[in-house]
Amino acid sequence: MGYIKLAFWISFWVLVAAFFHYTLPQHDVARITDTYEKRVDFGENSIFWASADVGSDGAAVNRDVFFIQAKYPNDKVMVYRNEDTGWGWPPYFKFDTSNLQAEASDLKSVAADPQWVVIKHYGWRNEFMTIHPNAISVRAVDSPDVRIIPWLNIAILIVFFAFVWAIWVRWRRFREARIDPVMQEMGDSLADAGDSISQKRRKWLGR
Repeated sequence: MGYIKLAFWISFWVLVAAFFHYTLPQHDVARITDTYEKRVDFGENSIFWASADVGSDGAAVNRDVFFIQAKYPNDKVMVYRNEDTGWGWPPYFKFDTSNLQAEASDLKSVAADPQWVVIKHYGWRNEFMTIHPNAISVRAVDSPDVRIIPWLNIAILIVFFAFVWAIWVRWRRFREARIDPVMQEMGDSLADAGDSISQKRRKWLGR
């Protein structure tokens, strides 16, 4: 039973960590190499794509999607999608896809004369499942060594763990005040019943 409980809690916290890692904003320092638009046919990976732009046909099985190609300072390549989130989840309320694509196009540069940018995004990149992180914003910086402190992520995680701690404390108090005494009483009753049965059995055998 102990192993099942441990496996449950490990699985639970892995899912919680994956949820926050996918949803919370991340910041990449990179150089934009290209921007383009491509028609995408959605399949089994459709859950990792945002809904259609606000005002568009949300029932379409395919649509044109903006992409932003970039290179990190270590020359690793990353490709971001650029889609509206609208009023859906995650709640970034992004409606300016076309404007962001224009800004990204204007910030393109070459290795000989790099223009470094900070790309704010959420999501994962997975080549096997054709999953791309969704770019939220882009801004120019002077150096790839810029330091970014994720204050929003820190605040959200502090609030989340404070909420979890509050629930755990209240549950522990409730268990100690209400559940543990009942379980103890049930255990005592079962023990008394067992002793009574044992005494009757001994008397019966002694006849």
